[in-house]
Formats: sequence, structure tokens, C-alpha cells
Amino acid sequence: MISKNEIKLIRSLNRKKYRDEVELFVVEGEKSVEEAHRSGFEVIKAFRISEIGEEAMARITLLSSPSPALALVRKPAVPDVSQIADLIAARPLSLALDSIRDPGNLGTIIRLADWFGIGTIFASEDTVDCFNPKVVQASMGSIFRVKIIYCDLLQIVSEFRTAGMPVFGTFLDGRSIYEENLGSSGVIVMGSESNGISPAMEKLVTHRLSIPRFSPASANAPDSLNVAIATAIICSEFRRR
Repeated sequence: MISKNEIKLIRSLNRKKYRDEVELFVVEGEKSVEEAHRSGFEVIKAFRISEIGEEAMARITLLSSPSPALALVRKPAVPDVSQIADLIAARPLSLALDSIRDPGNLGTIIRLADWFGIGTIFASEDTVDCFNPKVVQASMGSIFRVKIIYCDLLQIVSEFRTAGMPVFGTFLDGRSIYEENLGSSGVIVMGSESNGISPAMEKLVTHRLSIPRFSPASANAPDSLNVAIATAIICSEFRRR
């Protein structure tokens, strides 16, 4: 059975305010719940439609339709300054997200980072919460394997530069990613869906990249790529080298 208090708690976790207060988030879907159990995250309680019934699951789902399984999961501890410094000192290839607002895009980017072996994503404070139910759903379990750190993004990217690592950014007037020299360390900055990389962040970029368009220019041609699609192309090219 599921109690009224549990229903109320789960429904409240659709809002970031309450996720932060109780340090819990919701995972939905058979595969994602299984991933939660296999991860190092603490699963507080799991509910299955076969146990509580379709009507009860419909009352607690935070998605458009109920899933076969739903779990309450404890949020991981926020890395402290020393841990972030150690991450940078290891000279990884990381992603930096500058004001990504769409939950589907963020979830897909987390999944892409997992696929391409990028273990850390630094996110600006105004990037959508990674524990938003739609983000968790779109990540398809990758939320449990990729570290997402919300931070002063300008400061973190500055620290990459101070450590002597390149800062890559995507721009329409950048050098073709197929011609630029890429490496196995540094940080790749991806800008917001509507405005791209912010002017302040642009000043920190050391390598301006672009994804060239091969179709003829016309009034009907797309003028940009979805940020998640662009991230996939860029990560693939970095790993291909």
C-alpha cells in the first residue's frame, strides 16, 4: 500500500524547492529504477504498479503517464571546493553548460556524456535542475554515472584556463570542428538554447569551434542546431581523434 503522506511527498518533488528541502528526487521507469538500485545512490523506497495498482501509480507519477516502477532516491552530496580542484587537476575532458533551460536537452546531454566517457558536467546555477523528473527520465539512468556540479561557471572555466587547459566553445563563426586541433583534456562550453554562450563566458574561450552546415544556404535552411544534437556531434569528434 501507499500512504497519503507518501503520495503528498512524491507529488511535492515535482518542484525544486521541495527536492532541495528533503534532498530526494523521483526516478520513474523500470530501467531507471534498476539503475538506481545498482548505483551508489540511496534508494529510499520503490513502488511498482504490480504492487500498488495502476490507479495509485497514476496519482504519484510526475510524468505524463504512469510508469511500471517509481523510486524515491536520495540526492548525492554536493562536491566541496577541494573535490572540484582535484577534478580539474586530473585534466579531464569535461562539459560546461551555460544556461541550459530545457529538461529534455539536459537529460539527453547527461546521457551523451555517459556514452562518450565524459564523467563530469559543470553547470551554471541557472541551468535546469538535473533532478527535475523530466531530466532524470531523459537521462535514461545516466544521471547515476555522470557527476553534475552546479557552480559559478565563469570561475570554474577560469580555473581550467589557469591550469593550462583549453576552453572550447561553439559559435557560428568558429573554426570547423573537423579542422581544429582537439585534445583529450579541457572543457567544452555549450551555450543556452536561445542565446548561445554568454558574452562573459565567450571571453574565456580559447578555441572557437563551429559545426559547418553542408546544405546550401536558403531561406528555409536551419540557422542552428539543437544544443543536445550539437553536443553529440562535438563529443563524437573529440573522441574520434
